[in-house]
Formats: sequence, C-alpha cells, structure tokens
Amino acid sequence: MKSRSFAILACVSAFSTAAAAQVEYEVSFPNAVHHEAEITVHFRNLASGPLEVRMSRSSPGRYALHEFGKNVYNVRATDGQGNRIPVRRPDPYQWNVESHDGTVTFSYTLFADRGDGTYSQFDESHAHMNMPATFMWARGMENDSIRITFHPPVGSQWRVASQLFPTSDPMTYTAPDLQYFLDSPTELSNFQLHEWNVPSNGETYTLRLAMHHQGTDEEFAQYAEMVEAVVAEQIGLFGSPADYDVGHYTFIADYLPWASGDGMEHRNSTILASTSSLEQNALGLLGTVSHEFFHSWNVERMRPNSLEPFDFERANMSRELWFAEGFTSYYTPLFIRRAGITNDEQFASAITGRLNTVLTAPGRNYFSVVEMSMQAPFVDAATSIDPHNRDNTFISYYTWGAMIGLNLDLTLRIQHGLTLDDYMRLVWERRGRDEIPYSVEDLQVALGDLVNSPSFAATFFDNFVYGHAVGNYEAMLGRAGLLLRKRNAGVATLGDAQWRFGSTGATLTSGTLVGTPLYEAGLDRGARIESIDGNPLTSEAALTAYLQSKAPGNRATITYDQRGGRGTVTVTLMEDPRMEVVTYEAAGMEVTREIRSFREDWLGSVAATR
Repeated sequence: MKSRSFAILACVSAFSTAAAAQVEYEVSFPNAVHHEAEITVHFRNLASGPLEVRMSRSSPGRYALHEFGKNVYNVRATDGQGNRIPVRRPDPYQWNVESHDGTVTFSYTLFADRGDGTYSQFDESHAHMNMPATFMWARGMENDSIRITFHPPVGSQWRVASQLFPTSDPMTYTAPDLQYFLDSPTELSNFQLHEWNVPSNGETYTLRLAMHHQGTDEEFAQYAEMVEAVVAEQIGLFGSPADYDVGHYTFIADYLPWASGDGMEHRNSTILASTSSLEQNALGLLGTVSHEFFHSWNVERMRPNSLEPFDFERANMSRELWFAEGFTSYYTPLFIRRAGITNDEQFASAITGRLNTVLTAPGRNYFSVVEMSMQAPFVDAATSIDPHNRDNTFISYYTWGAMIGLNLDLTLRIQHGLTLDDYMRLVWERRGRDEIPYSVEDLQVALGDLVNSPSFAATFFDNFVYGHAVGNYEAMLGRAGLLLRKRNAGVATLGDAQWRFGSTGATLTSGTLVGTPLYEAGLDRGARIESIDGNPLTSEAALTAYLQSKAPGNRATITYDQRGGRGTVTVTLMEDPRMEVVTYEAAGMEVTREIRSFREDWLGSVAATR
C-alpha cells in the first residue's frame, strides 16, 4: 500500500505547511443531497508534453478491480490563465491534456453513494471518502507532495477525521506523496469523538475513535471503553503501538442505516462501516475493530512483498493473505476474549464456524491456502454475473488462515512451550519494525528459528500451508477444555443446499456440494425435487420431517425434474457433517487444574502481564 521511498516523519514539517504543493485538491458539496461532489485538481510546474490524468481501478486493502472511473462526469480542464483546454479520453480510466502552459486545473463531478471501505458516499449527513474512489491523479507526479482543502456545506458543522497531515487550517490537509494520499480515507461529518493517549518508548500516541452514528452518548461511552480494552490487549502482545506517522491512529466509524458493512485497514487509520447500531450489535462491531487495528502491525508494516508497493491500476495478487488476513482473523475474537469482554463459551462459539468450514468444505481438496490467497482478485468484493462453483472449490483465506493460526498456536504451546504471540513478535522484529516486506518463505524461516528447528517449520508449511492437511484440533482443543464434536450427531441429511419450495416441489437454488447425496445423485442448481420416497416436498417443514424420520445410511428414492429431464434416483443419506466447539463445562466434562492453567495462558489477558 505504501511506498517506502520517503521518510514520512522527516518530511512532515516540510510539506504540512507548504503553500504551493505540486498537486492541490479542492472538494465541495453543493449537491450532496443527490450524492455529488465537485472536485478540482491543480497540477503545477508540469514538464512539457501530455498530462495523463488517471482514476484508480483498485484500492488499498482490496485486491479486485472496481473501476472507479465509472462515477466521474463533467470533466473539464483549464490552463494557468483560466483558458479552457481540450481533454481526450484514450481509455475508460484516463484523461489526456496534450498541451498546456505548465499548469492544468482539472474539474469534475463525482457521484458516490456507498459508505464502506472501498467506495465513497456523499449526502446531507456526511462526506465519506475512500481516496482511490474519489480523486484523479497524474501519472509522473506520484512522488509529489499533495495538499487538499475541503469546503463543507454551510452550517453543516462537519469536522474532518483522517490520517492525512493537518495544517493550521482545520479544513486543509497534506500528504507526502500519492501512495500515502490514496491510503488515507477521510470522513467529514458531525461525528462523536473519543481520544485517549498511549505512552510508548518516550513517545505518546493518541488513539481516536471518530464515530458517525445515531446512538446515545451512553452507548458511545460504553463502546469506547471496549475499544480501549481491545487496543490494550493488542499493544500488550507487541509491547508497544506501531509507529504512527502522524502521532495518532484514527478509527473512522460509520454505523448508519445508509452505510454498507465493511472494515478496511490503512497505515494510521481504519474504516469501520455497518448498517448495525451500537444498540443492536456492539459486540459484532467490536470484532471489526479488533481485526482492523491488528492490521496496523500485520499487513501495514509486516507487509507481504507481493503488495509492495500497491498498484492502483490493476488487481493485486498475493500469496501471503492466509497470514496477513487469516492470522489477523484468528486473533480477532481472541483479543476480545483476552480483554474480558467475552467468556470462554463465546470464544468457543466464535471459532466454531471457521473450524467447521475448514474441516467439512470440499474446497480444501482443490487448492492450498497459498493458492486460495491468490484468488483474492476474484473473491474480495469482486463482481461477476456468471455462476461459479466456489462453494466446492474455494475456502476463504480469512477462514482457513485463521484455523492455521489456531493450529500453530496450540502446536507451539503443546510441543514447544511457545506461542503464536512469540511468533508474531519475531516476525514484527525481523520484518515489521523496519518495514522489510516478507514472502511465504521468510515466514517459514522465522518459524524454524523460533523453535530452533527448520525441519519442524518445513513440515508444518508443507502440510498446512502448501498442502491440504488439517491439524488434530480435537486433541489440541482438549488441552484447553474445549470439546470438538458433531453438531447434530445421528441426524440424516441430503447435504447442505438452498431450496425454494412450492406446490410442485422443492427447487435447488444453489449448487450442490461434492460428496453429498445430492451431488452424487447428479442433482444441481435448478433441479426440482417433486417427492422423496413418495412424499411431496412442498415445504421446508415437509423436508425436515422426512429427514428426522430417517437415519444416516438409509436409502431414499428421489423423483426430480432437471433441465427438461424427469427421472428417479436412489441416494444414501449421510450424517450431518457439521462440527461445533463447546467448553468442557457445557458438555458436563471435568475441567482439571492443568486444563484451567492451559486455558488461562491462552485466553487470559496479555495487557495485564506485559
């Protein structure tokens, strides 16, 4: 995401007060009610030759193409004397000025009405800006300093929340170059603000929660207290905050009915967006906080070399997302548990869904977790209109990576007297603190050095990272008094599928999963099952009642219609494969002193011990 070609702190005083940046933006909102902003860009001191102005096609933290140029119109350009000059558009993402006098002012209208981590949204309540979705930029000026001034609607009482560098004018900010600028989401609104300080190594960093929401002051205060507790646990793991270039880290939260659910990490800030409110879903929203803040270490500074620097003009592929996103996902509920906000039962529930997916989904047979990571441009908010088979062939690198993190953490604790915390600290010291991008191979070397056994690391990576194996979770979780068991032991099923029920039968509205009775019977999306053993399937209740009357291994005759062909087929019902994790206490099992000690070492607070 960020170019390492500049020393940010050394540049602050130079560009934060500069009056004549080479690139200067002005943003106003005369028609915000209809989701429009008027944006002007001044390009100065240009070399001779054509000026190529681009709109980004991708965005930091997202790996697919999003074609932000589709929302740009009313493009016009003038020279340094204010004279209109021609603009040519050679492709959907670029506007060219063939000749100029060294200064070009570009103006355009942008429509934006999606408030999340990828797009922008303008309305009467706020201006929510993801920079690549909002601002044009000029090829060849990527290393020039940037200045931006916001002109909020009169009487709006909007303030600015951003990781951009402030100036003496509260509506004017700067950035050292294009990479930093496009990585700096910005919210203008009458948000609620909570700040607290974290001392570290002679420095004091400020953490800021800027929240645009419709809740009460009491809800905000309670939520801010939980955010502080989670932040403290994460800092406790690493021993100190990441070195925030602007001296502060900002949580930019839009919890609004007209927002869209998302979380997106950035170097010194994060976007948190949801249609939920604090009253409805404070704990779920806190999960996104936990995930995104951990990224300030893991992915922003401990950075895959495949994403360095981030390319705004193409899809960005990485082999390392199982670590960058997956290990972060493993820690997401763990930090909330360590903060004492959830209990052991809630933590067990939090890992159940992911573990169930990794153990039962067929996708693990087709690709390794490294190869799953490489598919991010196809799945990370990517869009397509053709049907796909990902239910059979894909497991999210978030999900699988999280369970590899669980596997490694418990393996290190049981076999080596070490922890995943130790591993993350080692990677931080080697790669994150000085921001040296890493590869999958570097991660393997670090694991070998941690346990003083390159062969252990090679075996682990061969089996679980490059391979398709899963750990012995049942035995490992048992050491902590967590029981992995069948969720519905003895319950018969045709396989996980989605149905539309009607008077003529049940129509499959999803594909069927490899290995299930439906798949083996040759039935797929669009097939209509008229009856099973002569019983009409006209409702979900009818299907449930039939399955409850049977046992795994029983045979059933299905009458169906599929793409114009009618027939019957006999299938063998299978046992519901889904798993769950529960505490020994909930299962009525004994919890020994050794189990309690192991569990406390794993799930207990690290902020209190470091």
